[in-house]
Amino acid sequence: MPSLRARLSAIRIFQPLAQRDFALLAGAAGISLLGDGFFSVALAWQVYEISNLPTALSLVGAAWTLPVVIFILLGGVFSDRYDRRWLMIGADVVRAAAIGLLGFLSISGALELWHVIGLIAFVGLGDAFFNPASTAIVPDLLPDELLPQANALQGLVRPMMVRLVGPAIGGFVVAAVGPGVAFVVDGATFLLSMVLLAAISARPVRAATSATLRRTIAEVGEGLDFVRRTPWLWATLVSAMFSLLLFVGPVQVLLPFLVKNRLALQADALGLIFAVGGVGSVLAAVAVGQLGLPRLRVTVMYAAWAVGVALLAGYGLMTSLWHALVVGFLAAALFEIGSIIWVTLLQQLVPRRLLGRVSSLDWLVSTGLVPVSFALTGPVSAAIGPGTTMVAGGLIGSVLMGALLFWPGVRDPERGLIEPIADADEVTPLAEAG
Repeated sequence: MPSLRARLSAIRIFQPLAQRDFALLAGAAGISLLGDGFFSVALAWQVYEISNLPTALSLVGAAWTLPVVIFILLGGVFSDRYDRRWLMIGADVVRAAAIGLLGFLSISGALELWHVIGLIAFVGLGDAFFNPASTAIVPDLLPDELLPQANALQGLVRPMMVRLVGPAIGGFVVAAVGPGVAFVVDGATFLLSMVLLAAISARPVRAATSATLRRTIAEVGEGLDFVRRTPWLWATLVSAMFSLLLFVGPVQVLLPFLVKNRLALQADALGLIFAVGGVGSVLAAVAVGQLGLPRLRVTVMYAAWAVGVALLAGYGLMTSLWHALVVGFLAAALFEIGSIIWVTLLQQLVPRRLLGRVSSLDWLVSTGLVPVSFALTGPVSAAIGPGTTMVAGGLIGSVLMGALLFWPGVRDPERGLIEPIADADEVTPLAEAG
């Protein structure tokens, strides 16, 4: 009779877990993401307990995302220059301290809005260094042929923890004992993550470089030049940047507001919406992990994201909880399909030595206007109403997301004009290589 490990390895999405270092990385991610699921509910509810105005959560969102925009390029350079594992551990230290302090202030009853704004900025700082490293480290730990399964597995774990298990439990915790305990739980999960990351044994050799400001700027320029010369990269980033400007702020700020004020529900209902979205993401990740990437992968990626953004307009029209559950399920499933395709494209088609910088540019360009989105959501919703703001953000954001799909060169990866690479210095057009 085959062992449990042998039976699991027969399931394609679990095959990367046979690699010890990747299994440690996945475990660390799963633990910290579980805490993040608590945090997503606790933060929104905590802010609206302090001030029941969308403007308050807009300020918090801007304070969270602005450090990401400012420091993400430096995080990408460091990811390509230094041990990615230690960058992730350092980022976890910063985030654990900031979120833990939020929890203790909340439990003590001393928490004020300016505390939240100040501490959430440190969470954003940690994200700026963690996110590029976490994307770029995966090809260090796995052979190239396992990358689609690894990204599908991460696409399963992330929504399961951030949107399903974490919010479902966190919503009840917040409703029962308040958001402070949820903050403390999230802070503790970062500490557990650090332990697992420290146990990773892979130490990819990095070329020695000088750490001068001039060299850092030159390294950033290398990444920018690669993105500029690669249509499928820059076009997708630009599309995402303007689309996220339209919908991220409204969803993050106004969905909790509408649940609390229009539907007259509590934190557990918000957690349920996130959780049902997590189910959609998990099912999508399992499907991609088992079936593999579609042949028209760029087209499917754009279509999934554009339709998913359009569905978010439904939050602005909802009059019952089940409306939000349907929107959350479908939108999250489509976003997950697009995300798995996108991360696999980066890991397979971007040279390893540039992957950290290109990943940081991905975060910078695609999320560069997110602080503006948060900042505008409060005033716009005050002027035209929360529901109208949500509908407009979803519909206009969808159009902007799909706008550049047919730009020359954007669909080259699905046409066989670009070949996957492992450690080559450049992406090679097959027509030139032939």
